[in-house]
Amino acid sequence: MIHIDIHKQLTSSIGSMSLDLDLHIKKGDFVTIYGKSGAGKTSTFRILAGLMSPDEGKIIVDDKAWVDTTADINLSPQKRSIGLVFQDYALFPNMTVRENLEFALMRDADITIIDDLLELVELEGLQDRRPATLSGGQQQRVALARALVQKPQILLLDEPLSALDIEMRQKLQEYILKVHKEFHLTTIMISHDISEIVRMTDQVIQLEEGKVIKKGNPAEIFANIQVGGKFQFTGQVVNIVQQDFLFILTILIGKDLVKVVVDESEGSSLVIGDKVVVASKAYNPIVKKIGEAL
Repeated sequence: MIHIDIHKQLTSSIGSMSLDLDLHIKKGDFVTIYGKSGAGKTSTFRILAGLMSPDEGKIIVDDKAWVDTTADINLSPQKRSIGLVFQDYALFPNMTVRENLEFALMRDADITIIDDLLELVELEGLQDRRPATLSGGQQQRVALARALVQKPQILLLDEPLSALDIEMRQKLQEYILKVHKEFHLTTIMISHDISEIVRMTDQVIQLEEGKVIKKGNPAEIFANIQVGGKFQFTGQVVNIVQQDFLFILTILIGKDLVKVVVDESEGSSLVIGDKVVVASKAYNPIVKKIGEAL
């Protein structure tokens, strides 16, 4: 269990803002922090990782205080069991893939984890290459493996896939979910991509101006109503054709285009670009708008 109860006065280009959080995150959950730019997402990460100090408050992880301003406790980043993955990878350009992982290994730690991680992210054949010779997706897999070298309790992902194309994003989403489960991690991610959040996340925490305005599973956050059914997918509307009282929707689901026929009550409120959830009910498709990407 992670309990974050902190206050921090922040200053940005748009003025001052008070970050006030009181969050409980269950061990083993995959949580996304969501919100507009300047809402306090990155500052929350920095405080949790020990890269920024709160003005007051506590961070308790598995009954151990990482931060307690009343007791003058503020563990250094090195003493917090956290793995960090950033959008820009932050790899050492003069080191090989293997050397990047070894650099993160603590002294006297079992070096066999390097081989295990290279196999997990399918980079064994590239371990002697330097980052500049790798694709963006390969570099991100190196960054992910490096973050896991010390077997952290918490994995922090700061928009790790936003610079990649849709096909590579989907592949890396699978890698991230795989390591999340295999390492029994508590994973906290910042993302603006609703389809990514719906696919990966157990709980969404939505921030606005430093405050939590919504908490819940993705369906609760992004849909006006719960959608039931035997199957459920998220996608983006790329074309709409009206025929009498019916609408033929072309929806991009992953890298596939799917056509769905809906009635006027569902189709008339949609426009090209809308993110939707597609589900079944009594063998008929249901399409519900889930929000706009920020």
